Amino acid sequence: MLLGVIADDFTGATDIASFLVENGLPTVQLNGVPRDDLPVEAQAVVISLKSRSCPVAQAIEQSLQALAWLQRQGCRQFYFKYCSTFDSTAQGNIGPVTDALLDALGESQTVISPALPVNGRTVYQGYLFVSDQLLAESGMRHHPVTPMTDSNLLRLMEAQAQGRCGLVNAAEMDRGAGAVAEKLRQLALLGMRYAVLDTLNEQHLLTQGAALKDMKLVTGGSGLAIGLARQWAQPGQGSPQAAGAPQGAKAVVLSGSCSTMTNQQVARYRQQAAAMAVDVARCLNDAERTAYITELADWVQQQANAPLAPLLYATAEPEKLQQVQQQYGMAAASQAVESLFAGVVKQLQQQGFSRFIVAGGETSGVVTQALGIRGFHIGPCISPGVPWVRAIDQSISLALKSGNFGDENFFARAQTEFPL
Repeated sequence: MLLGVIADDFTGATDIASFLVENGLPTVQLNGVPRDDLPVEAQAVVISLKSRSCPVAQAIEQSLQALAWLQRQGCRQFYFKYCSTFDSTAQGNIGPVTDALLDALGESQTVISPALPVNGRTVYQGYLFVSDQLLAESGMRHHPVTPMTDSNLLRLMEAQAQGRCGLVNAAEMDRGAGAVAEKLRQLALLGMRYAVLDTLNEQHLLTQGAALKDMKLVTGGSGLAIGLARQWAQPGQGSPQAAGAPQGAKAVVLSGSCSTMTNQQVARYRQQAAAMAVDVARCLNDAERTAYITELADWVQQQANAPLAPLLYATAEPEKLQQVQQQYGMAAASQAVESLFAGVVKQLQQQGFSRFIVAGGETSGVVTQALGIRGFHIGPCISPGVPWVRAIDQSISLALKSGNFGDENFFARAQTEFPL
């Protein structure tokens, strides 16, 4: 085992795992910190946690447990993976977790590289861009849990961490891996615990991979994995994607994300296939919830022979989402919808459904837990950062999409490009 990744949410874990596989590194993703008796054979392992927006102490505890397990497997390099939009607050959790991992490993420096140019996430002069907008001017400014109101990664990191932050700028990145390594050395001498890496294109990611292969701990989004995987990959080992290729016949689409792109994807798919919106009020009604779960599962079953899989969605536009949160409370509404999705997928599994296409990090985590999936092999990509995956010990395939990933036709393409 060469590379161990600690990811702070579920779809983010799948995102980075897909880039590792695409760039030649056979990868297994695990749902939470596993027991030591779980047999894992892969050159890279990604452990998905639910630590992005939980209390800081809990995020640190989970991350250190994941690190300890990866160390017991003999990993040579460790990677703390967070979102390409650096989702966090002034309290964390990116800074505190990074500090805890550095301390546990006895290291004094790491890098900050959230960029993913293929999905429009770039860094210039330390500022994070979402397509052609600064982070703080994008839709992330209004994120319900981690609103991002500053675009400067150096300020964002120093506000929530315990050290100083420097910059490796784009001009230095253009000069190659040697120049990057030298700048990191200079920053370390100046006492800079973190170094933000400017990233404008994929070549910059490859340069980072070459410069950072010997760094014990790196942090970032999934883009940095492209360069690192190519450094670790061993030629002539066959297709690392084959183990995760989708199987099974009966499929369903579940959407819990309220991101801008997922709203567009749901709107498009409603024109193509049967779709039903989740009624939050019925989710919150304890007396009615069980019957409602059965009602939804039966509806999905009735649509099972249609050309495209049926869609259940809790996705809503910002105005509607705000109304729901004001009426029911954000936490209560989210937990109720997650509980509903968990109940529905359990019933569908019993009815022979084996392909689950899921939008949203929280929803993806809930679905995999409800299905009892401990880990899975990473298969071919549907969109950048979104592969098909196949459970290690069950005949279940999943496509787990982070909110803003994929194009408008993602839900249909996941099926038509990989026929049932």
